[in-house]
Amino acid sequence: MTKNIRTLAAQALTPLLQNKGSLNTKYPAIERRCADKDRGLLRELCYGTLRYYPQLNRVLQLLQNRPFKYKDIDVRALALVGLYQIQHTRIPAHAAIHETVEACKELNKPGAAKLLNAILRRFQREQDDITSELKGEDSYLYNHSEWMIAKLKNNWPDHWQAILEANNEQAPLTLRVNRRSISREEFQQQLNPVIDSDPTVFSDQGLRLAESVNVESLPGYQVGAFSVQDEAAQLSADLLDLKPQQRVLDACAAPGGKLCHILESEPKLASVEAVELEAKRAERIEENLKRLRLKATLHIGDASEQSWWDGDLYDRILLDAPCSATGVIRRNPDIKFLRKGEDIHELAQIQSDILANCWAMLKPGGKLLYATCSIFPQENERQIKRFISNNSDAKHLAIDASWGIEREFGRQLFPEKGGHDGFYYALLEKTE
Repeated sequence: MTKNIRTLAAQALTPLLQNKGSLNTKYPAIERRCADKDRGLLRELCYGTLRYYPQLNRVLQLLQNRPFKYKDIDVRALALVGLYQIQHTRIPAHAAIHETVEACKELNKPGAAKLLNAILRRFQREQDDITSELKGEDSYLYNHSEWMIAKLKNNWPDHWQAILEANNEQAPLTLRVNRRSISREEFQQQLNPVIDSDPTVFSDQGLRLAESVNVESLPGYQVGAFSVQDEAAQLSADLLDLKPQQRVLDACAAPGGKLCHILESEPKLASVEAVELEAKRAERIEENLKRLRLKATLHIGDASEQSWWDGDLYDRILLDAPCSATGVIRRNPDIKFLRKGEDIHELAQIQSDILANCWAMLKPGGKLLYATCSIFPQENERQIKRFISNNSDAKHLAIDASWGIEREFGRQLFPEKGGHDGFYYALLEKTE
């Protein structure tokens, strides 16, 4: 096992800085090399550095005479981790600097130690002056990329600041209680000796925990009494208006939280199918189904085409479309680094293709729930408006709810401090 946690953090972040994947794909293997007692710190360094990446990167640019070479991106990752510790944690600066510089040896970059030490010590000395100088820049002040700030200002002139502030917070841990197993009230009583929790306001099955914990240690985990799922995502099953003997499809189903919620909500469905493009992600679906003792037919396939489909139409379709994930940045802070402005147009086209294909598989009189964890109208209400204008058999059904903001088409939720994620829902009915 690697002793220096900063080394592991740098190794987790380096592939991202090389544009080779996301933290979620790289982190588990790195964490396995970390002692149990240090895993909390490792997670804090990795996720915290990415959460404040726009700020830290700008500081690093000021402190460097020239950028790191590609072969030294791991040292750049170390520098960002060091700056994060000095600026955003309670770790004493001298200890943070010492441990971070020592990590150069484990990265086989001992020659970089002197440069890294100089960068971090200069920031320690000049932190107040540097931060004062940078506060005039929106990307530093709001800790987001310039393109995202500009787009949010344009799309949501009354809400953009609150969205940015929520994105910079750590997301709460929310559970969805399995109503086929136990009531929310009974489960909360079981949790009380272990951890405090509050019932969610908009979902009648959610409990928001007072702090993050290892959920596998909570009572009821092994017997499927609950799942980890944000409150906003918990709204989907009830919106589908499920009835006995219906055929249901969950398109783009991984990791399976909404699929399992469908199965828990209506036990007498005729059939429930799920399609997922990536086999590796489909394994997560199977794991969740097994733990919760639920069954569904799982297809490995592309929701934008029909090679996996048997031709029987569905009564209900949940389309949780691939999106920019800009409503869950606080949960996946690497989005701040990975997402580019041009991605939105490309994603909107993918969403359009999948929506058209799923619509062809829906029965007349059936309902399709379109969902994203995006906060950009281009992926949400504009997508639905364009689809309805191009499909005469598509009828928009207004969602009568107290959550989110009603739009011309669908409802939009924004990420809230201490509350739910950003999400969008629109309900469509196929006319006879």
